[in-house]
Amino acid sequence: MTDITADPGGAAAPLGPLGPQMTVAVAATAARVGQTRWRLLLRRPTFLIGAVILVFWVFCALFGHQIAPDNPLAQNLLSANTPPAGAHWFGTDPLGRDVLSRVLVGARNILIITPLATILGTILGTALGLVMGYFGGAVDLVAGRLVEAVLALPAVIIAFLFIVALGPSVLTLIIVIGFIFTPLIARTVRAAVLTERNLDYLSSARLLGENPVRIMFGEILPNVMPAILVEFTVRLGYAIFTVASLSFLGFGVQPPTPDWGADIAANYSGLLAGYWWQTLFAALAIASLVTAVNLITDSIEQVLSA
Repeated sequence: MTDITADPGGAAAPLGPLGPQMTVAVAATAARVGQTRWRLLLRRPTFLIGAVILVFWVFCALFGHQIAPDNPLAQNLLSANTPPAGAHWFGTDPLGRDVLSRVLVGARNILIITPLATILGTILGTALGLVMGYFGGAVDLVAGRLVEAVLALPAVIIAFLFIVALGPSVLTLIIVIGFIFTPLIARTVRAAVLTERNLDYLSSARLLGENPVRIMFGEILPNVMPAILVEFTVRLGYAIFTVASLSFLGFGVQPPTPDWGADIAANYSGLLAGYWWQTLFAALAIASLVTAVNLITDSIEQVLSA
């Protein structure tokens, strides 16, 4: 495509192609905006606090076995139910296993399952939401009814059905949580696409003959990415609770593998006997990780909406 301008005599004269220059200018502007937002994000104390906590747990997930003071699976009945002390900073459980070691190593499963499950749900939900919002009509109606049908069922019931059919495993948890999050994310993406669908840049893309797939993923997707990013971080926090809840109910990571939810389920009856440390530290680990993700989510949302 060539740009034209009028010469002094009124004739139209080509100036040459400006498309590449315009593309470079737009890309440079987008890069500057991204850098500005990143700097604003780094200036927020809530983001920094959340990031530090999250990095700590990621480090534990990667190197938990190396930094744990004891073998989290090693039983020592002579040291059972030992309160926090010098030998065992977080005490021991009814089987004499070191609680601190189990908390540190237990971060691994939850930080493997939750990001992968959330990524799966985000990819499927984004694709579904783009299709629903862009095509509308019968496609939106049919897909919307399916989404509503899934959302009408309690998430725990859906999880139970999947886990009973497929068996409890890390892969099953990833699939289950990804499936549960798909309609939730699709609904958010659909709403964002509806605000973009009738804008001029999409009308121009249609006039140029671009196919729907190119328009959805090349034109609309970059413009709704902020909403998707916020939705991803929100669902990540919910995924942590979901994994912990399923493990607590016996449908998640199976004993004796260290897991926060499973350890709370195995030891919470000890609260009545005064063995508070056996559940407190695992519960605090879950709470700190969820809080960190929520702090990061709030900071990202505030920066993107500024």
